[in-house]
Amino acid sequence: MAFGAAASAWAQAPFYTDDTGVADPGMLHVEASDELDALQSMQYPDLRQNTATLKTNVGLPHGLELDLDFPYIVIDRSYVTSSSRGIGDTNLGVKWRIREGSATSHSPALAASFYTEFPTGDSRQNLGSGLIDYWLNLIAQVPASERTRITVNLGILFAGNTSTGVVGIETTRGHVYTGGLSVLCDVSPRLTLGGEVYGGIADTVGLDRTQLQTMLGAQYAVREGLSLYVGLIAGTYTASPRLGGVIGFAVDFPHLFYAPDRSAPQRSARAPGDTRSHLFLPSTGDFHDL
Repeated sequence: MAFGAAASAWAQAPFYTDDTGVADPGMLHVEASDELDALQSMQYPDLRQNTATLKTNVGLPHGLELDLDFPYIVIDRSYVTSSSRGIGDTNLGVKWRIREGSATSHSPALAASFYTEFPTGDSRQNLGSGLIDYWLNLIAQVPASERTRITVNLGILFAGNTSTGVVGIETTRGHVYTGGLSVLCDVSPRLTLGGEVYGGIADTVGLDRTQLQTMLGAQYAVREGLSLYVGLIAGTYTASPRLGGVIGFAVDFPHLFYAPDRSAPQRSARAPGDTRSHLFLPSTGDFHDL
């Protein structure tokens, strides 16, 4: 599991640091991304990894959200050994928004998520860890200004590791502790820019026990319910990519599973940190509210 890929990888796409938002009840939120990483020299003969990920979220009542995602991984190696490609490990998780934030208060919004990763990838080709991972992540988000928000993650893997392919902490015993800090700013109603620092460390000895990386990224809302995002990654330690880039898109399909309550406006929390009200469109078939 790329830490945060449990996440989130990706609720504040393209950032690994997860935010406190969940999809509205009945909404289907879909993200598709592709990340290309140049690996650390200590990873030789592994040279590069390309990870295409499909992530789906379904909003439930009471501030809950279900998540299912899986990667398709290609590992390029030097001529001394063959490359690998195939499905990676599958993540299944639930997220609970404990408390919503307020634009008029500095009290943090709070959320928590719990993920289980199943070993569907071939561990002999380094496409999967061969382990069942259990991961708890705590999330706090506070507004720094009207347009800027700060998000903090603290997580623990009770079993397993954070690896996706050959990227991530690959220890097989003990616990792994993760943390992230992101700062995002809404430059305009459509464009959000931000940066993050994300890391992890295992409590056991090993070459791949430490991960630390940074990302600069942007998200652009093409229309309501459709956004594009891009990010640049730089990392240190063996478990992090040396350099990388990610590109992807996110789409909302509203009210596929529940009829909306049209007596009052609703807000989709999938737009990270957005405290402005959004009205759902009359047609439930239209994309909107990202």
